[in-house]
Amino acid sequence: MIFCGSAVALVTPFYANGEVNYLELKKLIEFQISSGTKAIVILGTTGESATILPEERTKIIKFCIGQISKRVPLIVGTGSNSTKKAIEQTKEAEQLGADAVLIVSPYYNKTSQEGIVLHYKMIAKKTRIPIIIYNVPSRTGLNILPETVLKLSKIKRIVAIKDAGGNISQSMKMLSILPRNFAVYSGDDLLTFPLLCLGAKGVISVTANAYPTLVSTMCESVLEKNYENGLRIHNYLHKINSDLFLDVNPICIKFYLNLLGINVGETRLPLTSLSKENKLKLLNTKKIYEN
Repeated sequence: MIFCGSAVALVTPFYANGEVNYLELKKLIEFQISSGTKAIVILGTTGESATILPEERTKIIKFCIGQISKRVPLIVGTGSNSTKKAIEQTKEAEQLGADAVLIVSPYYNKTSQEGIVLHYKMIAKKTRIPIIIYNVPSRTGLNILPETVLKLSKIKRIVAIKDAGGNISQSMKMLSILPRNFAVYSGDDLLTFPLLCLGAKGVISVTANAYPTLVSTMCESVLEKNYENGLRIHNYLHKINSDLFLDVNPICIKFYLNLLGINVGETRLPLTSLSKENKLKLLNTKKIYEN
């Protein structure tokens, strides 16, 4: 298993001119490790992978590998709607020294459930690094069914799934049929607590960018069967878990981090700034968590 507990879906910090801010990236990494985060995920949805150029990808991966220095696992988003491109990006992450990869299901052109199996099977065949499947139908327009995940779990090196399907019934079915050594990670902060109670091994969290200790402690509490403490933290985090999705991720978390004095900059186009209304909501949310 790659990790148990809380992994952060790390934002990619930018300067005002849009360039990657490596000084802030270093601070983000150190903040996460010192706060108990069990793994760091880069170049995923929250890391704005869709707008990161190939040369930037390579530099970011190298930088993070050097900074983390094996203190926690580094997981790199390498997915694509092109199987060939996904293989190339996965090979790069593997060769540079990543510990695992996170691969989203094909988007835009989409595919059948059989196509999903063949897509991941080909990537696993051509590489040697552990693979985490990423199911996020709201982004891809494509849902990976529990029966398909079961088939994928039998492929060597496919070891886990990030479940951002938002369907608790589907998650329950998946957890009931998958082998025990295949990890399910929550991909939705609002559903992390119930999924952990049902047998998930952790979360790949957006909220952990701002509150890594709380998210990590919640996960550890449930995994140690201290459900009361886990529920207490879950309830405490409910508002921020909800408000960070007032707009398309990662617009809200970047705005919120900037409010906290963590200078991650703006999102890249086509993502835009928050509306005045949502800025005010997050300002009020911040006041709640200051008390």
